[in-house]
Amino acid sequence: MTDEDLAVALLRATPTHENRTEEQLRSWAATALVFGDELPLEDPDVRVVEEANGVTAGLVTLAEYDTRTRTVTVHTDSLALLADVAARKGWTDVTPAALRKAAVAHEVVHHRLHGGLGRELRRRLDHVVCRVGAFTVRGHVVGADEVVAHRYAHRASGLRRSPLRLSAALAELGG
Repeated sequence: MTDEDLAVALLRATPTHENRTEEQLRSWAATALVFGDELPLEDPDVRVVEEANGVTAGLVTLAEYDTRTRTVTVHTDSLALLADVAARKGWTDVTPAALRKAAVAHEVVHHRLHGGLGRELRRRLDHVVCRVGAFTVRGHVVGADEVVAHRYAHRASGLRRSPLRLSAALAELGG
């Protein structure tokens, strides 16, 4: 399965997209992946703290970003779970350090997508929700920002396995 296939599956699983065509989802997935590829790699200018409590019933949170304090909280129990899932799959190249780096990069990109970058992503996705004369209103494509963040995290972390594939492997635990 390619990253585009995994991105389409992520979008398809989003409740607002249940009636979207395969062609539409594939177009949005491809656009989001390219957008993630084009973002310049930057050292995250954030404080990183670690704590547990990322694994709860039915939910695994790898990291969270606090915009007020510019802090990424990395959940060590979630990283350990994902490292264990990767080891069971035989993916010995997936290290806790690379997972941590990917989690931080993922959260930083979500923050970077606020403002101008987010508007550019919406323009490229071209999800038109309303046209009135010369005015066009583009809507948010739920899940596209996740695809962008996963792709960027892949590039920033140096992981051989894509975070989309790692997320899919983690999702297999619950389903």
